Amino acid sequence: MDINIKVENIKCGGCAHTVSSSLLKLPHVESVDVEIEDGLVKVSGDEELDREALVKKLTSLGYPEEGKGNTLTTATSYVSCMVGKITK
Repeated sequence: MDINIKVENIKCGGCAHTVSSSLLKLPHVESVDVEIEDGLVKVSGDEELDREALVKKLTSLGYPEEGKGNTLTTATSYVSCMVGKITK
């Protein structure tokens, strides 16, 4: 099963690394591809892959689904970005 989610705040490789590494820890996720330029997160997994769980995790990292962000999620994304750059 493939799920594509267009998100806000992805700006660089650090952001992409945080998103990928975090989503890969979720149940049923097999692979994650992040298109930085388009803000698109492509997730592949088994038939039990849960879109709501993915969106919830992305939002907690500061990368909400397009059109659903706010000032707090933007600030959170800066922290996630820096962590991604450090651990990359």
